[in-house]
Amino acid sequence: MEIGKIEKLLVIVNSGMDRPFSQYASYAIAFTAKKIHSIPDVMVFYGPQGAEVAQKGNLAKLAFSEDVKKLIAEQFDGLKPEDLPDNLEQMARHVKDELGVKIGSCATFHVVGGFAASVGDTTNIEDFIMPVKIPDAVEAALSADKILYF
Repeated sequence: MEIGKIEKLLVIVNSGMDRPFSQYASYAIAFTAKKIHSIPDVMVFYGPQGAEVAQKGNLAKLAFSEDVKKLIAEQFDGLKPEDLPDNLEQMARHVKDELGVKIGSCATFHVVGGFAASVGDTTNIEDFIMPVKIPDAVEAALSADKILYF
């Protein structure tokens, strides 16, 4: 499938805080898909093994050093290291608010993981991450033109 024909991209992150490179890669792909390739509908979705990342404060723990900012910026025309955020929480907020990337997490595993009382409980979930129920997660996967898995 040609990139220009992808209308809906789903990036499934089914790894937790023990795999920070998967977390960084998912947002790099979401950013690039929206900003460079103009894919209209992009969603980063934390699956069962990745749901812990949605817990408040976890994405902020994944920082961007100055060396990493420089390394990333030199790969994009017009991007400067100082344009990049200090951590992955700030990056997630940027791609959501400025580029329209949807960010969701498996609500069932918020409860199973012990940081939510019900699938609708967002008390301990980052405010920019929507809890996704099983039927909606299945619909997102079945309707995506392309799924990338981390």
